[in-house]
Amino acid sequence: MPATDTTRDGERRRMLKDIRAAFARTDMPFGLDELDPRVMAALADVPRHMFVPAERRASAYRDKPLPIGLGQTISQPFIVALMTHLLRLDPASRVLEIGTGSGYQAAVLSRLAAHVYTIEIVATLAKLAAEALARFGATNVTARVGDGYGGWPSEAPFDAIIVTAAPDHVPPALVEQLARGGRLVIPVGIEEQSLMVIEKSADGTARTTTIVPVRFVPLTRES
Repeated sequence: MPATDTTRDGERRRMLKDIRAAFARTDMPFGLDELDPRVMAALADVPRHMFVPAERRASAYRDKPLPIGLGQTISQPFIVALMTHLLRLDPASRVLEIGTGSGYQAAVLSRLAAHVYTIEIVATLAKLAAEALARFGATNVTARVGDGYGGWPSEAPFDAIIVTAAPDHVPPALVEQLARGGRLVIPVGIEEQSLMVIEKSADGTARTTTIVPVRFVPLTRES
């Protein structure tokens, strides 16, 4: 991957400070005391302004979601940090992302995992994200256009799965495609949404933990 873009280092440092402040004031479950330094380093490495529309780049490093067109958004950096932290990735991890969007989350994951598979249902967004990821140099990301509800069976199982849009229930295929010992991080709900972590144990059973209330765009399905 290319060397880190240093042209907006001051803005990125402020973003990281804002992420830490947001984490400190959020009521987290017991045991979630601080964000993984590796995750914070990945966010420091990835130039978020490369993944937002040109007219939004002045706001790229603010800790807030931004519209990216076609009714979709790039998630708030704090939420990206939190969801990535909850995956508990290591350098050998194979990750599935449902909802490529801008490509920013996939870029962050690419700094922490062996390979990232990402699915986007909106073809225009998928094309723009692929171009941004190529400019960034994320050679360990494989992307395709499709309905992420069914996951990516041919590449399963995955050590971690992240969903960046909210279904009204947890898609069964994603739990099935999660490796034993793996984690699925997903927002669930319609009017009221919660960020959930589903852990698959060594015997194949799944345990769900609710983390915090969130607000995501709905998960789009093929009609």
